[in-house]
This record gives sequence, structure tokens and C-alpha cells, in this order.
Amino acid sequence: MSASIPPAAPAPRAPLRSLDEVLADLLGRAAPLAGTDTVSTFEADGRVLAQDLVAALQVPPQDNSAMDGYAVRVADVATAAGQPMDVGQRIPAGTTGVALAAGSVARIFTGAPVPPGADAVVMQEEAQPAGEGKVRFAVTPLPGQHIRRAGEDILRGSVVLARGQRLDAASQGLAASMGLAEVPVARRPRVALFSTGDELVLPGDVPPEQMKPGAIYNANRFFLRTLLCRLGCEVTDLGVVPDRLDATVDALRGAAQAHDLILTSGGVSVGEEDHVKPAVQQLGSLDLWQLAIKPGKPFAYGRVGGAHFIGLPGNPVSSFVTYLLLVRPFILKLQGATALSVPGTSARADFAWPRADRRREFVRVRRNPAGGLDLFANQSSGVLTSMVWGDGLVDVAPGRTIAPGDPVPFLSLAELMA
Repeated sequence: MSASIPPAAPAPRAPLRSLDEVLADLLGRAAPLAGTDTVSTFEADGRVLAQDLVAALQVPPQDNSAMDGYAVRVADVATAAGQPMDVGQRIPAGTTGVALAAGSVARIFTGAPVPPGADAVVMQEEAQPAGEGKVRFAVTPLPGQHIRRAGEDILRGSVVLARGQRLDAASQGLAASMGLAEVPVARRPRVALFSTGDELVLPGDVPPEQMKPGAIYNANRFFLRTLLCRLGCEVTDLGVVPDRLDATVDALRGAAQAHDLILTSGGVSVGEEDHVKPAVQQLGSLDLWQLAIKPGKPFAYGRVGGAHFIGLPGNPVSSFVTYLLLVRPFILKLQGATALSVPGTSARADFAWPRADRRREFVRVRRNPAGGLDLFANQSSGVLTSMVWGDGLVDVAPGRTIAPGDPVPFLSLAELMA
């Protein structure tokens, strides 16, 4: 009688990896994309500078008045001792005056160049008209008062905006103040986006009352596309791919032809209906990382042809949080950005978190009128309501509990989603 062969032991699971370790690994694979664009400064919001912007002029170009008032020579005002002084000229913005005559002042307006000889500006509220063409000052101004010095904002030849800086409204205005109608920026990453899951239904295709049991609307597609567009990506929305290996392979092969990154949600686990993993492995390479965070344990990175592949978990909050913490800095790195992370701040917890977890947790909170943080009641990875209700995440270290009044690290959702 032959001895029975015992079944093979299951392969041991890979250990969970820390968020910081995975982020460093991921960013190490994100070489900045080749190619640049030249865009109108009007259209540059959110784009990443491809080269330093060096000032060809100084701003302001010359000393100018910070106030509507009178350009004066301080010594003359002191000598007049409150007696009327002659208003020898009028200098609106956009014009230049002449040197002050001895004992005279100039009526001047905000932004107008300060005339030679003047060393202070007295605001009009501190001056009293004293008859035709004359004015009286009750106090003697300090030297330099209300004068904006030439070059105090921008010095000619200086690097005003550095390569790798992500432009915003303020930096667009600064570029315009340098006379730049166009700016050189990194080209937009081309991203193919799709979801997997036969249970997914697109809003508008089926009304709620006709939804089949087990079906859900595809929320991930909508917030991921919006977040990608906010980072300046050109997004190709491939919709929902059927839960079949051949369909997944076809979608990946086609997406790799013309995109820098393929981003998916769902199907990166090890279930029988999770076809993304074998499809990527068939076409290229895949690393499946189990993250020591909550929400957002399954996360995949690989290559399909010349394209990067990132697979996010299917649960909406898990997908949202892993995008913000990992995909966002990855895409910024592809554009050559230098600031990849959002710095956290310290805030006061007005809630208790009594159960420590071995994983690092990101819990959804909202600032309250008292300056503390309130906790959303349901922290499940499927409750997308928490991301709408909340305005931030508290970064809870592994093994930590929180008592009311404790300082906690707070990450602003508004900054993470900018």
C-alpha cells in the first residue's frame, strides 16, 4: 500500500512593507519624463517648470511710491516746521517727475517713480492742503518712509522661479511681472486609467432602482480621473475592463502603446477573479507589495512595455488614500518636481483612538470650531462619505493609541488634492 503524499504547504506570505520603504522604492523608479512644453503663462497653473526662470530686469525697476501722497526731502520738511510748502509737480503712476526744487514737494501716486532728491513719501492722510499749490505737514517723516526700493522684489540676473517648482497663481503672477508671456514646463504625463470588476456599473447606464444584486456604481473612476487631471496629466479613460484575463491583457497591451503610466483600481489581490496581476506578469513585470497601512493594504507596481503600471486597491477609501500617499508623489517625480510631499502639521485630537494597530493608520478627521479634530464615526475602507466629510487625515503610528487632547500629525486633504 503506497503512502499518501501530504499536500504542499502554502507559500509563506511576503511580509508587510512600510509606507516609507515603498514610497522610496517607487520614487526610485520614476525618472523624469523627456520632453518639455512651452505654454502661455495664463495656462501654466499646476505645471512644473522645466528650467530656471532668470530675471532680465529688476522689479520694481526704480524706487516708487507705496502710497498716494507727497514725495519730499526729509530735511526740507523738518526746516519748514509745519509751514506751507510748494507742490512743484504732480507724478501719476506711469510718468516720471523731475528733481525736487529746493523747499518743494511733489504730489505722487502709488507706483509712480520717486523723483530725484526725494527721500520719503508722506501719505495724503498725513498732509493738509494749505491754499493754492501748497501743502502743510504736521510731522517730519522718516527717511525711506513709504518708498519701495528698486529691485526689492526681483533682482536682475537672479533665479526667481527654480526648475522643478510647481506653478500656482502666485508664481504665475511673478512670472508675468518678469515680462514672461510663456514659460517652459515639463510635458504632461500621459496616463491610461481603468477599473476592473464585473460588479461595476457606470452612473447613467443603470438607474438605482434597476441595479442588480451585488452591483455597485464605479466611484473610483471619477475621483481618480479628477486627481490625475489636477496634477496636469493627460488622462485616457478606458472605463471598466471585464473580469477576464484576455480582456485585461488586451487593455494593458493597448494602454502601454501611448502612455507613460497605466493606473488601475481593483484586481490586484490574489483571488480567482483578480486578473490584473497575471496579465501584467504576462506582458511585463510586476511587484505586488502588501503595505503596512490601513486603509490600503494591496498595492502593485510594474512595467508593461515602456509604461509604468500601478495597481490600486478596489475599496474606494483605500484607493483614494494610496493614490494621495504614493501615486501623487510618483507623478510629480515624473514631471521633475522637487516638492513631492505635503508637510504635516500638529493638531489636537478631540477624540479617542483606544485600539492600537500593528499597521500605520490614516484616519479621517475634520477640524472643529474649537481648533481640534473630530473623528468620522465609521473608518471602514468602503465608506467614501468619510473623505467628503473630512478635511484631513491623522497619521497614526503603528501601536499608538490616542486620547483626547493629544497632539497628532495632521495631513490636509485640500493640499493633498491640490
